[in-house]
Amino acid sequence: MDKPECCKNGEERENIALTASILKLLAEENRLKIICILKNGEHCVCDIIKHLDVPQNLVSHHLNKLKNAALIQGRKEGVWVRYSLTEKGRRAADAVFNLN
Repeated sequence: MDKPECCKNGEERENIALTASILKLLAEENRLKIICILKNGEHCVCDIIKHLDVPQNLVSHHLNKLKNAALIQGRKEGVWVRYSLTEKGRRAADAVFNLN
């Protein structure tokens, strides 16, 4: 029996590993909620905190994880940072929220 392409092709294996890491990241409920909030456009941290009803330090932790994965981006506006989805984040949101 021949191996499927995803198991023998180095590039495909890398894509699968990257997809698995994104899915692990989004498996945390608050991160998934942040992605859902940002699907509707740009939001400041204060808005995200209100929607999630969790402490600011926890929201910042999740935002940093999502930013490091290039799923979201921040834009400084005065003293606030406004967050939005990147193109990669939009694709991930579309895929995840269309599973059911």
